[in-house]
Amino acid sequence: MARTLGRAAGLASASALALASLLLAGGAAAAAECASAPVTVGFVPKLDTDPYFQVAQTGAEEAQKEIGGSAIKQAPSQNTAEAQIEFINNLVSQKVGAIAISANDANALAPALKRAMKQGVHVVSYDSDVAPAARTLFLNQASGDSLAEMMLASMGDMIGYEGDFAILSSTPTASNQNAWIDFMKKRLASDPKYAKMKLVQVAYGQENEQVSQQQTLGLAQAFPNLKGIISPTGISQPAAARALDQAGLLGKIKLTGLAPATLIKKYIQAGTVQDIWWNVKDLGYLTYYAAQAVASCKVTGKEGETFTAGRLGDYKVGPSGEVVLGPAKIVTPANVEEFKF
Repeated sequence: MARTLGRAAGLASASALALASLLLAGGAAAAAECASAPVTVGFVPKLDTDPYFQVAQTGAEEAQKEIGGSAIKQAPSQNTAEAQIEFINNLVSQKVGAIAISANDANALAPALKRAMKQGVHVVSYDSDVAPAARTLFLNQASGDSLAEMMLASMGDMIGYEGDFAILSSTPTASNQNAWIDFMKKRLASDPKYAKMKLVQVAYGQENEQVSQQQTLGLAQAFPNLKGIISPTGISQPAAARALDQAGLLGKIKLTGLAPATLIKKYIQAGTVQDIWWNVKDLGYLTYYAAQAVASCKVTGKEGETFTAGRLGDYKVGPSGEVVLGPAKIVTPANVEEFKF
């Protein structure tokens, strides 16, 4: 073949152009390589200091002990896409087999992840999705619509489905929170059950405890008739609970959302806070199994594909490459002891 191409410069040129086109089109040759043994999976959570991701990592490490390979975590100290991109590039240079990422910005991360895929690194997302073209699977903690519905219904139950409430989210670019907020807005506009509830503002705690406390007190001051706050983020909800408690406003202003149940257990038991939660360790465990299935090409992201995730059993790939861990629960005084994180 080499001698033939050597004699035919035109064919050589055409082959070179074809190869260049293939690489520019997406590096299919590199990306299609299938691992014959468990690989190193580099986890890139939103923020290094968030206990949520630290617990998720313990699940990944449990799975690693069961099936081999390696689970490493490299996380930014700032919750920005730019900070995550640096870690994506570092993991590619380390030649990891797969990257599992929770996105600070779904679209801003896409170019770096696509470059990683072109260089043969398989990509999955967990907790917070990236643009679907930049990963194979999204490991979702629970159905996004169900979480949004549960948060809104929880708020409604706590304030009698009537009055002003606010949302304290993480950042304006967080894809999962934005999807939940959009769903809640649509439900408020379309469901008569919520006709007397009014969303007065969406504020952002920037994944920072102090900022979250400041934003919480700012909402209470700006809206004297505020009856509740939904906080769909694990850092902001505990911070909001402490801020309202210290200001003597917790109870007058009810709080619900997503947070480690153990961090707000006393408020849940007092009946002033509700929580929607799931087994965080299992999310990391599932993500590691999924990343290995993708790296070995047992799963390509096609709807209907199945894989087994150890003690969690069998999972099926849904539309757009989504795999759902399972249903969440509303944490109340009656069941709070079930949640160890």
